[in-house]
Amino acid sequence: MTGAPIVLVPGFWLGAWAWDEVAAILRSRGHAVLAITLPGLEPDHADRGGVTMQDHIDAIRDAVESFDAPVVLALHSGAGFSGYAATDFVPERVASVVYVDTAPGKGAINPEWTEPEYPLPSWEELVADGNPLTGLTEEQLETFRSRAVPEPRAGLAETPVLVDPRRLDIRSVVVCCAVRSEEIQAWIPSGMPFLAGLQELKHVEYVELPTSHWPMWSETERLAEILSAESRRATGE
Repeated sequence: MTGAPIVLVPGFWLGAWAWDEVAAILRSRGHAVLAITLPGLEPDHADRGGVTMQDHIDAIRDAVESFDAPVVLALHSGAGFSGYAATDFVPERVASVVYVDTAPGKGAINPEWTEPEYPLPSWEELVADGNPLTGLTEEQLETFRSRAVPEPRAGLAETPVLVDPRRLDIRSVVVCCAVRSEEIQAWIPSGMPFLAGLQELKHVEYVELPTSHWPMWSETERLAEILSAESRRATGE
């Protein structure tokens, strides 16, 4: 196999299927790849309101620990919160983290959310909330809409507890799609929860990839190359 293993974690409303095209490219290049569906994001899940943030953290941790070597952990969108928390549990098993149009989140995205689920909003609402659809085809949007699963409340409202300072030494790559890196860095002092980890991590690199908030579909080849390069870098290849 080439480079470090790669674990792919999708963001809100998505399952492992969202990474299918990227994963296929990576595997064709010799990488060991595991894409996961977080608990509650299965289409037939009976009790999404009962899923906890710790369930998400544990699922990511299990995926990381399923490999014998340290992994490159790719986190998309809302998974920046649970994924960053997972690195706190197994910092020695994570070679680097690639934040795909997201960042290491701390706190809760929306602690006041009380409904058991958060369904996929309209396209207009997503765009207004800073999630551009640039480069996505009508077919891709139809697939997204038809396969989207409501996000469990925990993904929005629960706050992970972070205690292990070793996570701060993990190399982090922020792939900037909806917002340029200069803007992100300017926002860091504001204390926004989804950027909070950037105030404490010691090794952060920014990569520009201007496209939709879902680059695994709109810039598949380029995102795969970023992940492939990071995998090879992790093992000195």
